Amino acid sequence: MKIPAPGKPVRGSQSGAPIMVLFDLLGRRWAMGIVWTLSEQGPCTFRELQEKCDNLSPTTLNTRIAELRAACLVDHDTTGYRVTLRGRELYKMLVPLGLWAKEWGKDLQGFPGAQT
Repeated sequence: MKIPAPGKPVRGSQSGAPIMVLFDLLGRRWAMGIVWTLSEQGPCTFRELQEKCDNLSPTTLNTRIAELRAACLVDHDTTGYRVTLRGRELYKMLVPLGLWAKEWGKDLQGFPGAQT
């Protein structure tokens, strides 16, 4: 498993700029969904998290959890998997982006060339 790290090449950046490393990590299947779910719903066991992520395959969930733990965004304790302080900070920054995306999506409806 290759975990993205600043200073190492990632998709879209040979320099490994931290923002590109973050985009690479969050762009992986279900990575952002896991951070979002744990931020909104609180700690979850593996099975609870799997159910909340549309019954994501155990292999993919294990891989994403390992990557997010290595990136210090998710951790595990007696209550289950949870976001770390950095994970909560990230979520707080993603919320406005999510609101912006909803408005942007509305703008695109009916726009020539946009698929709706």
